[in-house]
Amino acid sequence: MRSHISSTENSALTTQQYFPIISHNIKTSADVGATFHIEPNHNPRAREPALAWFALTRQGGQLIPLDQCDCQLAVYSKSSSELGSSPILEPQLKAISAEQYQGIPGADLVFPKAGVYELVLSGTPKSGDSFKPFEIKYDVTVTPGKKTATVPSPATEHRFNQQSESFSEEDTAPSEPQLLQWWLPVGIFALVILGIASVLLWKKATGKR
Repeated sequence: MRSHISSTENSALTTQQYFPIISHNIKTSADVGATFHIEPNHNPRAREPALAWFALTRQGGQLIPLDQCDCQLAVYSKSSSELGSSPILEPQLKAISAEQYQGIPGADLVFPKAGVYELVLSGTPKSGDSFKPFEIKYDVTVTPGKKTATVPSPATEHRFNQQSESFSEEDTAPSEPQLLQWWLPVGIFALVILGIASVLLWKKATGKR
C-alpha cells in the first residue's frame, strides 16, 4: 500500500514538472464570457515582455473573434499613489491563436515595475447586435524582473561618493615621479645656459686683457 501511494505521488510530481498546469481566469459581463490568460504562466515580471489573451464567447459558447469585436484594453496601476489615474498602458490588440482558440484578442505588455495592475477589457460588436457591450476587469500581480535596476542603500551610496572623491583627488594631484619628469629637463636646460654664459663671460674677460 505504501509503495502504491509513493508511486502515485511520484507520478503526480513528474506530471506537474513536465506538464505544468495552465491557469485561466474566467469572468462574464452581460452576455459575454471571457477566458483570460497571461504568459508566462500567469507570472509576468517587471520590464520583461508578457502576452495577454482573451477568449471571448457569447451566450451559448460561440467564440467571438477579434474581427467581430471593437475591443479596447487599458492597464491601470493599483498602487495607492496612482489610484484614479489614467491608464499607464493602452496596448493595441491583435488577433492571435492560443490553445484551441483562433483569432482571439491578444496584446503584448511590458509592465514598468513590480506591483498590482488592473486590466480592463471592453468591447462592442462591430456589426449588428450579436452580443451586448461588455467590460471585464482582471487583477494581475507583477513580480520583480531580472532587468529591474536595484536602488543603492544610503550607506552604499555614501561609500561610493567617498571613493569617487578620493579618485578625483588622486587624478588632480601630481605625483612625485610626475614632478621629476617635468622639472629634471628644465633644470638641465638651465645648467647648460649658465655654463654657456660663464664661458662667454670668461672669453670676454680674457680678451680684454
